[in-house]
Amino acid sequence: MKYIAKSILFLIFILLITNCNTQKETQQILTVDTNKVHLEKYGFIADSLSEISGSINRNQTFSDILQDHNVPFRRILKIAKKAKDTFDVRKIRLNKNYQLFVENDSTEAVKYFVYEKDPVNYVVFDIADTINVYEFKKEVKIREKVVTGYIREGSSLFLSLEEKNNDPELAIALSEVFAWQINFFGIQKGDFFKAVYEEKFVDGKAVGIGRILSAQFNHWGEDYFAFLFEQDGKEAYFDENGKSLQKQFLKSPLKFSRISSGFSYSRLHPILKVRRAHTGIDYAAPMGTPVKAVGDGTVIHRKYSGAAGRYIKVKHNATYTSGYMHLSRYAKGISVGSRVRQGQIIGYVGSSGRSTGPHLDFRFWRGGTPINYLRMKFPPTHPVKSEYEERYSAIMYNWMDKLARIELLDKNYDVIALNLKHKSK
Repeated sequence: MKYIAKSILFLIFILLITNCNTQKETQQILTVDTNKVHLEKYGFIADSLSEISGSINRNQTFSDILQDHNVPFRRILKIAKKAKDTFDVRKIRLNKNYQLFVENDSTEAVKYFVYEKDPVNYVVFDIADTINVYEFKKEVKIREKVVTGYIREGSSLFLSLEEKNNDPELAIALSEVFAWQINFFGIQKGDFFKAVYEEKFVDGKAVGIGRILSAQFNHWGEDYFAFLFEQDGKEAYFDENGKSLQKQFLKSPLKFSRISSGFSYSRLHPILKVRRAHTGIDYAAPMGTPVKAVGDGTVIHRKYSGAAGRYIKVKHNATYTSGYMHLSRYAKGISVGSRVRQGQIIGYVGSSGRSTGPHLDFRFWRGGTPINYLRMKFPPTHPVKSEYEERYSAIMYNWMDKLARIELLDKNYDVIALNLKHKSK
């Protein structure tokens, strides 16, 4: 009996120790997980604090917000001065979100102020004791998705995506990928596209798109392909033959507009009502639409020029020159002698000079002779290098196969977005 009693006591002792250790381990794990959750939010622990959320109102300042929560004005000046190298508090913008973390008591003293620059990037003002200001990025998760669509009668790439609630950035990204191959002012009913792209998520919510990984655009019955590939540490788009999609010149100086008048040596002038040469292309677009340089070059003309209105002329090389007329204003930093890069904004659509409404009159010269820019075909800038050809071919054929297997919903001209299992390497 004594032996049995001792055995029972020993078992009870072991169980008590085991249970005690288990409770300690469980408590430690819960503490770590709790801290981790709070630390991942904005980089600080907020367990004992209350959170107050808001958004910037019209004419509201950084000082207004903190003063409304009893932060002394002198303290605010010190905070603004400390923040200067990280973030200028004068640059807070209308409708941007912010959070205040305050003491969970009657004082409600402000300990942290968090300003949301965008869904990913935040500025954290730690003002509890010693002032500390730092930038914080939320974790961004990437999902690969597919989008397909047909262009309907009177529609456009932008509208075909917008109708199905796709991110407008997707239309912009696709137009930029094919900017050198396709004139998006001339797309027609029956044109179609397929693309594999990245969508960004923060806290489970979509916050924008990332890279276009591969795409196919069928325009006027001809297929154009784009595959993202990295060589020498730089990503660029190449076609099925390994040629760069980037050309010496863009297809158009504007995005998402329409051609209201083409190149002609005998056009009825809309104001003078006489026939005369119009050796340019008119793009109808809303006032203030950004105008881009179609290629690298040097500004050789920037001034008001009678019927042409505000006018910029860019010399690209010994052969080619481009002109941009009827601007409402010039982009900041653009003057005679300025070097501009392809795609750089140099001005904005207007109706200055002799004009019936907002539009861009775009001109292009070869050797001083005006030419029809829409008929020009420019060679690509650089192909896939020989040392990367084998790797590129493997990646390209993989994407070609996947694009071929993506179905188009041609009957309803639908647009779909699906998660892909494949991840590109």
